Amino acid sequence: MDGRRRNPYQLTDESPVYVISIAAQLSGLHPQTLRQYDRLGLVSPDRTAGRGRRYSARDIELLRTVQQLSQDEGINLAGIKRIIELENQVTALQQRVAELSAAVDGAAVAMQQREAQVHASYRRDLVPYQDVQQTSALVVWRP
Repeated sequence: MDGRRRNPYQLTDESPVYVISIAAQLSGLHPQTLRQYDRLGLVSPDRTAGRGRRYSARDIELLRTVQQLSQDEGINLAGIKRIIELENQVTALQQRVAELSAAVDGAAVAMQQREAQVHASYRRDLVPYQDVQQTSALVVWRP
């Protein structure tokens, strides 16, 4: 985090707040369907100390997506599970790419700073060599 304390009562899309009956109403599914999806690993809600399911807003959206893929697209549950796994993998890889990109940017800045330090440390009494081009001009020297 950036040094600020996060409000422990602040709700996010990941906050597990909905019991199964409310999650079923919000998603338009039967509670038994939610239990089946949990058993199959399609949507895995958080659990309370008493093992009760608690769904987040993100879980509700995922339930709707599973239902849409199943009913509208005709994809079976095994296919939906694979789609979800691949989407999660893509998200994780995108986050990793962002992390690596930030690391490369930081390394580039550090390298530029080090290069500037090296150039600043050059002795000023040295004259940089410049390649002189050969010409056909004639120079007469008289002592």
